[in-house]
Amino acid sequence: MPKDKLKTVYVCNQCGETSPRWLGRCPSCGAWNTMTEDVVAEPAKTAGGKSAAAVRVPGQTSLVPQTLRSISTTEEKSRIVTGIGELDRVLGGGIVIGSVILIGGEPGIGKSTILLQLCGEVSRTKKVLYVTGEESARQIKLRAVRLDVPQDNISLVAESDVDEICGLIESMKPDLVVIDSIQTMRCTDISSSSGTVSQVKESTARFLNVAKTLEIPTFIVGHVNKDGAIAGPKVMEHIVDTVLYFEGDKTLPYRVLRAVKNRYGSTNEIGMFDMTGRGLAQIENPSQVMLEGRPLGISGTCVACVMEGTRPVLSEVQALATKTSFPSPKRTASGFDYNRMFLLLAVLEKRAGYAFYTQDVYVNIIGGLKLDETACDLPVCLAMASSLLDLPIGEKTLAIGEVGLGGEVRSVTHLETRLREAQRVGFDTAIVPKHNLKMIDPAQFPGLKLVGVSYLREAVNAIKLK
Repeated sequence: MPKDKLKTVYVCNQCGETSPRWLGRCPSCGAWNTMTEDVVAEPAKTAGGKSAAAVRVPGQTSLVPQTLRSISTTEEKSRIVTGIGELDRVLGGGIVIGSVILIGGEPGIGKSTILLQLCGEVSRTKKVLYVTGEESARQIKLRAVRLDVPQDNISLVAESDVDEICGLIESMKPDLVVIDSIQTMRCTDISSSSGTVSQVKESTARFLNVAKTLEIPTFIVGHVNKDGAIAGPKVMEHIVDTVLYFEGDKTLPYRVLRAVKNRYGSTNEIGMFDMTGRGLAQIENPSQVMLEGRPLGISGTCVACVMEGTRPVLSEVQALATKTSFPSPKRTASGFDYNRMFLLLAVLEKRAGYAFYTQDVYVNIIGGLKLDETACDLPVCLAMASSLLDLPIGEKTLAIGEVGLGGEVRSVTHLETRLREAQRVGFDTAIVPKHNLKMIDPAQFPGLKLVGVSYLREAVNAIKLK
């Protein structure tokens, strides 16, 4: 029987397009510098020059379909509640049976730590298999002892052969599987090295097949590249059920778990954790944590309220406007959209009359959060105006509202939820869109003064009166 020949191809890690030679731009998706070299097996050809293919027998199959009525959808049979509330929130209420979850993040951010803690919580009632291709069994044991993880129902294996691991899962039939990490896994029938596009894609597909067939939920750790995206082909993110990103500044103790894809829940929820010496601790009151150490009586700071799914989170916005020494002033934004900041500066200059063309402007969101909601426009504008005027905003004052190009302050969604969170934390004044005030009853918020504004100039005048 003729043997398969090896050949070198170039594969786009965004869309999976292949090319016999390197291209600067992918002809399929148009991405630049995404073609990576890979070695694949070329199918053997018959004497006629055509590739040999298996012959399908008509009407012959091993598939046995089920009726929809016979499939259970009760919550206790369809999800595993992990016991880690912040993780359950992001997953939509727990781990769905048979789902494949991909989790990525920067090196050292805490991916292995949170998964080992997850295994410890689930192992109290279920059987768990932890597969590591990066560390030895002794290293995992040392981490488990440090995290005080229950060890009786956790089985551990240090292996990178995908077929061996799939065979172990099929024979052991655990209730939860963790693969750490997919870039170290290798299919022996593929000649390329571990971490290549073909290896990562095929390894993920085989783990997915076992998980769906046996209905075993599987967590897969994925490395990230220098751009922050999960390394490997984009098709890997398409075939899994859930994609989680573990984010945060490694110099700060706070970590944010965010879902960018979830077939069984919302992608707007976040989970917040605190990295301690005993592992990751849940932050159940993120607003309080985000506002800790806030400077008082200093200009250029304003509190915003962003909706992360169903949860309102208060965050501090800091802005600094200082006279530039260059012909072109500098603008820098951390945690806020750079182009949006330019737009708001233009509105402040044109509609409110505040000149920033001689000022360097810096905007920073405290705590590592990213404010991508338009309801944060007003607090960013007020923080920049406060810094320019050197006028401190009241320490118990927050602002909520979207700013339009005409300088108008437009209404936002979930205002009542945001105001309840501000009231709970202890704020006494809220600058909100006047149009929103028509739809809520101020009497529901005793002790919280609601200041309605229609235009940005009115909002700036409101902080001058404080």
